[in-house]
Amino acid sequence: MIIPALSEPSTASTSSPQARSSSGPRRSSALSVILSLWLVIFFASLFAPPLLDDADATHANAARNMALTGDLVTLKVNGIRYLEKAALPYWLDAISFRIFGFNTFAAHLPEAIGVLLLALLGYHWGRRAYGDRTAFYTGVFALTSAGVFLFTRIYIPEVLLSLFILTALYCLLRTLEETSRQRPLYAYTMWAMLALAVLTKGLVALVFFGGAAIFYLTLTRQWRNVGRTRIASGLLLFFAIAAPWHILAGLRNTGGMNGHGFFWFYFVNEHFLRFLGKRYPKDYNKLPGYLFWSLHLVWLFPWSLFSPLAVIQGWRLRRSRPGTSINFSTGTTWLLLIYGALVLVFFSISTNQEYYTFPAYLAILILMAVALVCAEQSYDVDQTSRRWIIAAHATYTVIGIAAAAALGYGLWSSRNLPFVPDIGELLAHRGVGDYTLSMSHFFDLTGPSFAALRLPATLAALSFAFGPAIAWWLRSRRRHLASTVAIALTSTVFLVAAHIALVRFAPMLSSANLAQKIIQLEDQHLVSQDSEILLYGDQAYGSSIPFYLGKIVYLVDGRSTSMLFGSTFPDAPPIFLTHDDLLRTWGTGPRKILFVPLEKRDVVDRLLGDNKVLLAETSGKALFTDRPLDHPSSR
Repeated sequence: MIIPALSEPSTASTSSPQARSSSGPRRSSALSVILSLWLVIFFASLFAPPLLDDADATHANAARNMALTGDLVTLKVNGIRYLEKAALPYWLDAISFRIFGFNTFAAHLPEAIGVLLLALLGYHWGRRAYGDRTAFYTGVFALTSAGVFLFTRIYIPEVLLSLFILTALYCLLRTLEETSRQRPLYAYTMWAMLALAVLTKGLVALVFFGGAAIFYLTLTRQWRNVGRTRIASGLLLFFAIAAPWHILAGLRNTGGMNGHGFFWFYFVNEHFLRFLGKRYPKDYNKLPGYLFWSLHLVWLFPWSLFSPLAVIQGWRLRRSRPGTSINFSTGTTWLLLIYGALVLVFFSISTNQEYYTFPAYLAILILMAVALVCAEQSYDVDQTSRRWIIAAHATYTVIGIAAAAALGYGLWSSRNLPFVPDIGELLAHRGVGDYTLSMSHFFDLTGPSFAALRLPATLAALSFAFGPAIAWWLRSRRRHLASTVAIALTSTVFLVAAHIALVRFAPMLSSANLAQKIIQLEDQHLVSQDSEILLYGDQAYGSSIPFYLGKIVYLVDGRSTSMLFGSTFPDAPPIFLTHDDLLRTWGTGPRKILFVPLEKRDVVDRLLGDNKVLLAETSGKALFTDRPLDHPSSR
């Protein structure tokens, strides 16, 4: 049996008593709430912390080079070819840099706008398929889910990939369903969005879109309608958008390691060998299967608490095979089910990081939103749905009380501890997963480090202490919309607190303060502006330093990971130094300023001994120079 909320056409949503009982806010009010949430959670967080080391600043460096050189074809990091990524995210960042300057706000603005557009897409799609309340819930869910917030703190392309693929899928449905003059517009928009998705993340966009489309067309027996997608002219549009960069990148980047160039490294190494776990070099990890699946309860929290409702609705759909006359609502349900499952299964087989399944989040959230609305509609007559809603609120309240108690205990136990601005000094540095998983540093937290997190801990404790209980009370009073909004506001306060905590971690996760120290010494004429800046180890350890200094740095023992393949091209600049090179030039020629990450302090201490001068130290990272500071009067 298909329940009415899933099967009725959206045109009936204003006429049935059941739909009226679940009416949502007016469109203007809903969009105002969505925009307000985005401003509070995402826009306000664009200004701090500074760019983080590793992927965040590495990608910003590539975009900075584009903005300065005008080379929109070959990505370069620290002067070295960076051929593993598609170009579109860097084009957007380069434009942002040209408008707003080289800063954190400009680096993260395109991604934040992507989040807003993704939420608005969810709202629009949900409104047309299921009605106002589902649309409102979808937009709110997208902005207040833990994973959407967490995985947009660094500049990675997943949110843009999600936006483009899901827009293409929406246009596919409209093309198959639409009988008005708008059908060609949706068809060509679909092909354009698919091309942009390929320019954002590569061939995986074709796998996700194509796989979902093929399964859906087969299930609904709509292959006879494929001609509506303007295949011939649409493919021409697709290749006109997606092909030029790939062709130019291949022609301009030849003669690398073993004679390989862009085509081998980007398509073979970064796509097929990465999927098989044989990518070179191996600088990644993979989540165990049980964590891969169960952590989605965290990434989609708090809305994952209602996931059993979506399972129930899916179970009720199991015997209903959609026919060729499928309406937009039912078609949306099946397409999102297929697409979400495809993404999850694909990355359960492939190598993965925690955020790789981000493209499935909105699809899953839409399905959970419609399931919650259906359960609200039948709250007084459907015992199964009501029990699961009560169980979700009970679980949320227990989690809230436990979290508030744990945070309260931490606040009380640290009440006499001094506030330490450099929280990195208080962490354990356990190296869980050798820091190749994005959440590895979470396990470094210690009791003393809690003293630096009093403000965010207080906000989170208060939100968890009251928010879940208020939401449950409102639900018991049949004030369903208010209850869901209470959960969203609780999540909003928690995410704001999480952002404040991230800012407190900045000295550990970013080396921007050490770059600022170098600039300060240059301004005070204590070191020359032509001093040579050296980073010990892989550039990812201190990638924010060349970004904020705006200059190429030397890498000591750093010909590895993302720098390895690009370094094999004949025209690669000579920025890679060995231990012998460091010892031979240390103390001679231009002044040397050496950045050393915590992980390499012991190695450098053994290598240089006492023949170094400490300039600054934070979170175990240090700046050394090879001679005493200059005297301003001598200049």
